[in-house]
Amino acid sequence: MKYVCLGYYDKGKFDGMTEGEQNAMFDICFEYDDHLRANGHWAGGEALQSPETALTLYWKNGKVATTDGPYAETKEQLGGILVLEARDMNHAVQLMAQHPALTYGNIFEIRPAGDMNEIMKASEQRRRKNTARSCRRIWCFVGRFQRRD
Repeated sequence: MKYVCLGYYDKGKFDGMTEGEQNAMFDICFEYDDHLRANGHWAGGEALQSPETALTLYWKNGKVATTDGPYAETKEQLGGILVLEARDMNHAVQLMAQHPALTYGNIFEIRPAGDMNEIMKASEQRRRKNTARSCRRIWCFVGRFQRRD
C-alpha cells in the first residue's frame, strides 16, 4: 500500500545551519532514501522550492483568485513529499521513524494514499452517459452548435 509522507521543516532553523551542516543533513537523508529504494519502499518523491515561490489558488466571487505565498503561514513549511510503499501504517511509521531528517527537527505527516480508481470509473461512466445524451441533441460543426431535431 502507498503512503504519502509530507515532510515539514523549520525554515529559520535550516537557514541558521552552516553550508557544511546542510550538506551533511542532505547526504545522510539521501543515503536513507537510497536504502528505501534498494528495499522496494520508495515509490516516489519530490522536494519543493521555498514557500515564497508558492501561489495559492481559491474560488472567490464566482472566479479563481490567487494569493502569493503558501496557503498557511506557519513556522514549519512543507519541504517535500515522499511516497512510501509499506504493508500498513505501522510499517510506514517504522520506516519513517528511521529517517535521519527527524534528528534535524523535521516532521513527517504520514497518510495512506487514497484509492480513487472506483470513483474515477463511476465518474467516467457518468460523463460518457452525459456526453452520449448531449451528442444526440447537439452536433458541433466548426466551432458552432446546431440543434438536431
